[in-house]
Amino acid sequence: MAGALNIAFLGCGFITRVHSRVLRSMRSDIVCSYASRDAAKSETFRNEFGGVKSYGDYASAINDPAIDAVVVAVPPKFHRGLALQALAAGKHVLVEKPAFPTLADFEAVRAARDAAGRVVLIGENDHYKPLAVKLRELVRDGAIGEMVFAHFVTIAHRLKTADDWRNDESMAGGDAFFEEGIHWLHIAGSLGPKITSIHGFRPTPSRSGPDSRAKSMLASFHYDNGAVGSLYYSREVPSLFRGLRLSKLMGRDGIISFESNGAFIIVRGKGLPRLIVPGFRDIRGYRAMYADFAESIRTGRAPEMSLERAIDDHRLMEQIYA
Repeated sequence: MAGALNIAFLGCGFITRVHSRVLRSMRSDIVCSYASRDAAKSETFRNEFGGVKSYGDYASAINDPAIDAVVVAVPPKFHRGLALQALAAGKHVLVEKPAFPTLADFEAVRAARDAAGRVVLIGENDHYKPLAVKLRELVRDGAIGEMVFAHFVTIAHRLKTADDWRNDESMAGGDAFFEEGIHWLHIAGSLGPKITSIHGFRPTPSRSGPDSRAKSMLASFHYDNGAVGSLYYSREVPSLFRGLRLSKLMGRDGIISFESNGAFIIVRGKGLPRLIVPGFRDIRGYRAMYADFAESIRTGRAPEMSLERAIDDHRLMEQIYA
């Protein structure tokens, strides 16, 4: 690939808007086009974000020779079909997370990827955010010695409206934890030590109000280094200051406390406590994710968030719901 990467978003909803805002600062490397089943909507996105083209259906974007890659940004129910169409047309693919509802979907897309010789990146932006990168570095460098406990908290009171597609589990692939908690499941499993077994405990769901999904989950797990961990997830429990959440990694030589969104990290161990600010410029990791996608296409190497890494996450998710 020479010059800028030409990508087309398949779907013009909330997440496409989030990605497009980030890509404004990467226009020398990545240029965007937009496809929607509503031609007026895709044209609105093209105008708003300075895109190249707009399309009134997904097939037109997929089959356009000028498009190098597509971003599948529709509900998970439709991810497999669009990813397979794009690979058959010779496009590289970035699939929003959660990528696919079943392991069979992953395997079908992996086979199509290998046959097409194209790059597939799973849009796990949390893998790339400065907080996750720094936590992996601290664990690797022995900042707390041998890890004993890992405690992750991601709670917030963020209810969906009645007409939100996430209320339909056939569209979303599952409940709130499956649809969004997958990001934190990945972080918990990507620190260095690998999760070997995991169990899910779901409180009795509240079906009152417009957000009818099951919205809370507790996951407990073992790592291959002997440590154990817990992940508290909820979108129906208020958090401090409407968003502040604290998590910890505890080892035999110290403790890493961190704000779950990535605002700060405090390391207490040998020597004086350290305050680390991972960084706000790309706090959600989207810029680094797209840089990895473009570089993988240019060089032919596998992206950090490959299908294989996402399959590992999905296998853990299956154990949670077993």
